[in-house]
Amino acid sequence: MLELRNISYHVHSPEGDLNILKNIDLVVPDGCLTVFTGPNGGGKTTLAKIIMGLVQPTEGQVIWNGQDITECGITERAKMGISYGFQQPPRFKGLRVRDLLTIASDGCPLPKSEACAYLTKVGLCANDYLDREVDVSLSGGEVKRIEIATVLARKSDLMIFDEPEAGIDLWSFARLTETFEDIHRERNSAMIIISHQERIIRLADEIVVIADGNIAHQGTAEDVFPVIMADTLSCCPVINSKGERK
Repeated sequence: MLELRNISYHVHSPEGDLNILKNIDLVVPDGCLTVFTGPNGGGKTTLAKIIMGLVQPTEGQVIWNGQDITECGITERAKMGISYGFQQPPRFKGLRVRDLLTIASDGCPLPKSEACAYLTKVGLCANDYLDREVDVSLSGGEVKRIEIATVLARKSDLMIFDEPEAGIDLWSFARLTETFEDIHRERNSAMIIISHQERIIRLADEIVVIADGNIAHQGTAEDVFPVIMADTLSCCPVINSKGERK
């Protein structure tokens, strides 16, 4: 189980102090699918990076399975069973997709059939990709899907995905959503997904709307999604029949 206690993150700048996150308290139970959503710049990715250890909170504690891991680094957290899929994954010239999947699975020899299964789950044909280098020859969407496959290969207890739909075509997105449904159905891993996509948001056990560094809304999809829609519509200008803003 993941527990965030009083998490805050402040940045000092010439323009003054910026409060990116403000006293966030949150619990993510084992096997739970939690979706972070909300306006851009609200603090969603910063909070996810704090969980992974990519960013150190100014205040507060990160508790994982009863242990305070606030001071633990990325490698330590990965060994504890936490994994992270970036919004913009890095590229690795000289490393093949097969190599990345092997590294992700603790360096153990990965049977081709298993490697193929991970790539199929993210909408890629294994025969076309297993021996390709993860370099500039791949599109952003391809690299994104390969990274998600490596996260799946780690079989972590907590998987964090930052906007997994970014740069992915409609058909691959549908396959990826099915993969999230499958993982959730098995309840072997907790997931935190940062997303603005309705289809992913509706999969959630818990929706956490983060805005202006605060948890603005929190609850089930049934309770929170109507609130999200109402907030969205209230921000949209009303246009009359003459095309004029009202």
